[in-house]
Amino acid sequence: MAVTTRLTWNEERSFQKLLGNVSLRLLYKSSVHGDDIAEMQNRCRCQGSTITVIYHSDSIFGIFMLGHSSEQSKSFIEPDASFFFSLQKDETMEMKFVFLNSTVTSNSKSLIFNFSSYDNKFLSLNFSKRCINIPRSLKEKLRAKSDSNFSKKGGIMFLEAELRGKSDSDSPYLECEVFRVEGIKDETGYINRITRATQHRNSLLADVRAYSPFANLVSEIRILLLGPVGSGKSSFFNSVKSIFQGHLTRQAIVGSDVTSITDQFSPHKPITPKHPTFITSPSLKDRIHCVAFVFDINSMDNLSSKMMVKFKQIQKEVINCGVAQVALLTKVKNCNEVLQDNFLKMNKAMISQSQIQNANRRLGIPLSRILVVENYASEREMDPLKDILILSALKQMFRAADDFLEDLHLE
Repeated sequence: MAVTTRLTWNEERSFQKLLGNVSLRLLYKSSVHGDDIAEMQNRCRCQGSTITVIYHSDSIFGIFMLGHSSEQSKSFIEPDASFFFSLQKDETMEMKFVFLNSTVTSNSKSLIFNFSSYDNKFLSLNFSKRCINIPRSLKEKLRAKSDSNFSKKGGIMFLEAELRGKSDSDSPYLECEVFRVEGIKDETGYINRITRATQHRNSLLADVRAYSPFANLVSEIRILLLGPVGSGKSSFFNSVKSIFQGHLTRQAIVGSDVTSITDQFSPHKPITPKHPTFITSPSLKDRIHCVAFVFDINSMDNLSSKMMVKFKQIQKEVINCGVAQVALLTKVKNCNEVLQDNFLKMNKAMISQSQIQNANRRLGIPLSRILVVENYASEREMDPLKDILILSALKQMFRAADDFLEDLHLE
């Protein structure tokens, strides 16, 4: 009989995204294999990196360990890369995590994680009592940012409420499962970077979701994407929508397809005053607030003189209208190398590349307004590093549009 996980599809997807689109294979399940630490160690030994997941009624708490589990009779003597996470089992599916190095010891009843960075405190998983003890300092790191979130039941908030002031027997977990993580890079630096990237990506997404135009002059920003066929306009549209939906979507067909964004603005089918939706005297809310000129970063040198003449004509009209403009360079390679470790700036090596400098010279757009992205194309899964570039580009477009609105406001 096959053993199935308690994780829902969405919860499993959250873990996979956090670790870089890995797959999970169930090794141990307490309700099937028994609350026996020796049995768990025997099933997980030499299986590579693992995630231990502990289920409470409205929350999930877990521990990721990089590398092979030790032999049953031994403990982890050397500190191992690990992180600890909590997941809210509600509509937000918000995940909090802390990246630590820890050593692991065990006895006949408990698995104990020791943290040198937490004053020699430890987290213990007691199999005989089916409960988990978490040091207060770690709980503080994992909990939500504001006290208002404590009204919710879910994630670490609910777990803290159970643990604080009660004995272990009063807060049993429902289930413990251990998964082998397949397809993950066996590198401490990679795990650290991908988890921090996910955290930064979530922060950017929250900022974009919370955005409101300058002085509430309009209810929403209108951004016009302009560029040659195949430059990545439809792909950028799809990529942004995919990030907001949490899965890949292909609403706008890419390339030269008849339903692509490019064809909708075809010069062979211009919008005229006779068009039913044509607005003769558009109000501010109906105007374009930012124009993004979209080009393939690898094709800047191959733009024809005819294309450049057309671009300069359009750019002149945009400038005359006072509309903000940015350049969106797509199809950047190795997006994981573009951003610095803090994910706030591009690497200097990337900035100094001839492609970026060339775009600056040819388009006459300042470097600060030249944005680079790698859109989703043939991928099947989301990538937090790609999301960071895409969301950062969108955020810069919002700022450019705000500059345009602020100038109007001052006038």
